[in-house]
Amino acid sequence: MFLLGFLDDLLLGASLTVYGVLFLPVAALTALWVRGGDLLTAPVVVPIAFAAGLLTVADGGGGFLGGLMGLVTGLSTQAGWLYGGTLVAGAIVLVRRARIIRRRRRV
Repeated sequence: MFLLGFLDDLLLGASLTVYGVLFLPVAALTALWVRGGDLLTAPVVVPIAFAAGLLTVADGGGGFLGGLMGLVTGLSTQAGWLYGGTLVAGAIVLVRRARIIRRRRRV
């Protein structure tokens, strides 16, 4: 997400909507690629990745406090994308976990 945020800033002028749209497939791929033993961590890691990438896109002016204010503002205004991506990751993880449990019970 940090790399996608940087590319969004470089190519599209830090569009928060584009960043949010790019976050959804990243959240889904994260939930699909995580190891079976770490399935429950995917819905936790996804919002952290969103915030890390948002640092490159959020417009907060200059300095540390300006960057922090831009991050907080970006998190509040883009909460829908954040919740949507976390929900996608959580749903995929639940389905994968249910399939693993079902396979274990058959054996």
